[in-house]
Amino acid sequence: MIRAHTAATVREAEEPLLAAGEPLMARAACALTTEVARELRARGNRVSGSSVLLLVGGGNNGGDALHAGAHLARRGCQVRAALLTDRPHPAGLSAARGAGVRLHHVLQAEDVAGAVLDLAGRADVWVDGLLGIGARGGLREPLAGAVAALAEERAAWPVEPLVLAVDVPSGIGVDDGTIPGPVLPADVTVTMGTAKPGLLLPPAAGLAGRVEVVDLGLGLDALAPAACTLTATDVADLLPVPGPEDHKYTRGVLGIAAGSHAYPGAAALTATGALRTGLGMIRYLGPEVPTGLVRTRHPEVVTVPGRVQAWVLGPGTAPDDAARMEELAEHLGEAARTGVPAALDAGALALLHEETELTGPAVLTPHAGELAQLLTARGEAVTREEVSAAPARHARLAAEITGGTVLLKGATTVVAAPHGPLYAQHDATPWLATAGSGDVLAGVLGALLASYGDVIADGGDVLAGLPATLAATAAFLHGRAARLAAGLPAEPAPTAGAGVPITATDVADALPAALRTIPR
Repeated sequence: MIRAHTAATVREAEEPLLAAGEPLMARAACALTTEVARELRARGNRVSGSSVLLLVGGGNNGGDALHAGAHLARRGCQVRAALLTDRPHPAGLSAARGAGVRLHHVLQAEDVAGAVLDLAGRADVWVDGLLGIGARGGLREPLAGAVAALAEERAAWPVEPLVLAVDVPSGIGVDDGTIPGPVLPADVTVTMGTAKPGLLLPPAAGLAGRVEVVDLGLGLDALAPAACTLTATDVADLLPVPGPEDHKYTRGVLGIAAGSHAYPGAAALTATGALRTGLGMIRYLGPEVPTGLVRTRHPEVVTVPGRVQAWVLGPGTAPDDAARMEELAEHLGEAARTGVPAALDAGALALLHEETELTGPAVLTPHAGELAQLLTARGEAVTREEVSAAPARHARLAAEITGGTVLLKGATTVVAAPHGPLYAQHDATPWLATAGSGDVLAGVLGALLASYGDVIADGGDVLAGLPATLAATAAFLHGRAARLAAGLPAEPAPTAGAGVPITATDVADALPAALRTIPR
């Protein structure tokens, strides 16, 4: 699991080490040097002779960059430092000067951004050491103008320079993943001690590139993370594997109330997603047209009521269908009475537009627009754009208001419960933005909830966070299946290419292949 801790937690953990004289900056500088050299070689360049530009601000990040620049200069790199501060780190500045790094006091230039661009145009590598984790809010002038100019210039180049960020890309919301102003997108972020929430949470996570964590011995493993990302190893521990004594009822029975005469395909896609993920049985309850389609696609699906261990409610239903909404409300009430978990998608989310209190375990699966509608209906007026700009904050707010777990769909999926860490899963491909993919995700989630349904119903406070973990697992499997369906490797790779278009059915059919990539 990739764990992220807040800036305050990191600073508190660093204090006793710094007081004891631990050389944290030296370790950070060595890690930065190693990563620059590795990336240069990966691009087919020699380290000696390559040109490096250090973007240096005040504080420790600027010091890390200057010390790393000194190491690179000694390895034969042509290193220049654009000093965008009047108070560069003294020891770092001395080390850089002693190693032959050329120092440029660009703040004295009439056109600061132009002076920085002139230096950048001669560099193969840009090292962003402008702001650290102690900064709040976006970049201020003249840094903001210089960074905006660098980002624009880089995007226009046919061969982009390597950009390496020190700890975090300067200007991101370190603890919440927001982007309050201009940011220079990084190819690699070398982060010190632990990941920071802004490196995992959207939209800032999309600007961090590959994240490399440098172990500084901060001893944070025992502390609860502020945000985390599941890996294949974590998912392997969560996937239920049937034993010789299992049967269809012990493996999980999922109730699905999805689809309508207008959107019958949603029922079939939800059922396919659940079946391909693995569970004992599905009970589908719905109108005649989607029922017929589900029976045709999946004759193993049972279409009569009975005991279930989880519900999926709402895919392919509309809030203005009063009769269908009443059925969904009845199923949700039944889930609450029996204590089994429920996944609420699409039309079922409207059940929470009133001051409805969730009395049982539930996972809501909105996209940004649906979350904005839900929050606005509950008295927190917000737009889709505002949700997209701060998804973690709004997902957590919705979880606190409704009492449920919120899986907010997006390029990076965020999972928030009223308490506990945020999950951020960026396992998918943009090709997943296609009609019906959310229905498949609801089925995957439903299968996992049903597999653990009795445990969740009986677990009490001890297992209160399990629905959120299972929601993150569903996002992981769904994203990985999409990658495989698009012809991409299971793990994101810089040289993998763009992939090919896919349909929601392709994603569902690729779920067994995704499961085979999980080490068990």
